[in-house]
Amino acid sequence: MVGTNRDDIVKSISDPEKIWDVVIVGGGATGLGAALDAAARGYKTLLLEQADFAKGTSSRSTKLVHGGVRYLAQGDIGLVREALYERGLLLKNAPHLVKNESFIIPNYEWWGGAFYTIGLSVYDLLAGKLGFGRAKHISKKNVINKLPTINPEGLYGGVVYHDGQFDDSRLAINLAQTALEQGGTILNYFKVVSLIKNDQQKIAGVVTTDIETGKTYQIKGKTVINATGVFVDDLLQMDKPGKKPMVRPSQGVHLVLDRSFMPGEDALMIPKTEDGRVLFAVPWHDKLVVGTTDTPIDEHSLEPRALEEEIEFILRTAKKYLTKAPTRKDVLSVFAGLRPLAAPESGSSKTKEISRSHKLLVSESGLITITGGKWTTYRRMGEDTIDKAAVVGNLPSKPGVTKNLPIHGSKLDVDRNDHLYVYGSDEDALLALIKENNEWGNKLHPDMSYLQAEVIWGVRYEMARNVEDILARRVRALFLNARAAIDMAPLVAALLAKELGRDKAWEQIQAEDFTRLANGYLLEPYQTKKI
Repeated sequence: MVGTNRDDIVKSISDPEKIWDVVIVGGGATGLGAALDAAARGYKTLLLEQADFAKGTSSRSTKLVHGGVRYLAQGDIGLVREALYERGLLLKNAPHLVKNESFIIPNYEWWGGAFYTIGLSVYDLLAGKLGFGRAKHISKKNVINKLPTINPEGLYGGVVYHDGQFDDSRLAINLAQTALEQGGTILNYFKVVSLIKNDQQKIAGVVTTDIETGKTYQIKGKTVINATGVFVDDLLQMDKPGKKPMVRPSQGVHLVLDRSFMPGEDALMIPKTEDGRVLFAVPWHDKLVVGTTDTPIDEHSLEPRALEEEIEFILRTAKKYLTKAPTRKDVLSVFAGLRPLAAPESGSSKTKEISRSHKLLVSESGLITITGGKWTTYRRMGEDTIDKAAVVGNLPSKPGVTKNLPIHGSKLDVDRNDHLYVYGSDEDALLALIKENNEWGNKLHPDMSYLQAEVIWGVRYEMARNVEDILARRVRALFLNARAAIDMAPLVAALLAKELGRDKAWEQIQAEDFTRLANGYLLEPYQTKKI
């Protein structure tokens, strides 16, 4: 495995005379996709992320790899076809993380069965050879059989269709590893503080600060790519102060519940709620993710918080469709993500009307900005961005090769009943750590399957630097059960401190910081229990 030792990687950026072909700012889905594409073509590639990989929007999705049934309804055939094609490639290139999931649309109108069956047959046709399976109408009895907790009152039947489901931040980590294996240089906790321009006022690099040491580096680059998601305007302001904002953030909130609220293997899709939004209830790991909302937000942050009305909307809607109605006390975790939607030209304030397709912009200085899009199309976004960078930076022309490039960990036929399946081909090597220290074979918490060995693996091979990196994005405890995650924090901090050579004070601060952060994922505050 390619080394992920931070000190070694930092050394590779310390030569101020080195000129990179591509410098990417932002380590979410888009930035990582671009870094992998550039590295795989053989360009000298550097990616800098101010926090952790997928810290923002890219770890807070609805966990779907999909064409977008809603975009089909809006008539955006091009976007749907592109996303369905990319969905098929993702299943092929990262089969350990992406699975074919069946979704059921319950029909409470007599015409619903025919209407949705016809519409979703078009969806299947657009997928072509990379289809996941045909949509079909099923009886009321069959709907209840598959979704035992569905509200039977007024139910006529249902439609089953297929889409993809995945673990978002695990895919981000695997993309970072794949980019490293392809010769790229990838660093988290490096914040870009300013842009470097030459005498002609063209972009010639960036100034970046290592958040851990406070040391600042001058980086020379033939091209600089702004892939910072909801933060794109911050970099655009550095380039041209006073520039009109390019992004209009929209917040999506999800509630996580116990699987008893919907115990089957199928997901539920409500095509139209009281305000026209789509609502999903999707089995994810051993829990149920219910969402999402679409709320225009005026400001962006790394830790957005769910609004009271968003929480109430999801609970109220779920209550209409499930016989076991969830309440506030049933919520194990609530997480919010911000979508970097391209700001509308016409001034429309409805975020549902703002395009989900991605946009590429090259400013007068040569700064390349990529925004919009979604997880499913990350690869295509990366490819388009590097095609543009090759032109802007006058780089030697090389075709993209990511269509058929397996992603790190790629493994067919993983056992999804074993939580370690997300490591794919790394699973055996991870378990081998237990031979080094038997303690690492113990669980982190009695209510969750995660092992101490996963903390060590996260530090050694997945660039985790702190308790949050581990519990939010390497293992998904924070998103699945925030109380259990808080309970685990002191043990995880102790394991990290030993592995990273930190002292007791660091360990304590880490556990306290994580507890504060994790309380934002709960509807009621919670303190660590001894476990």
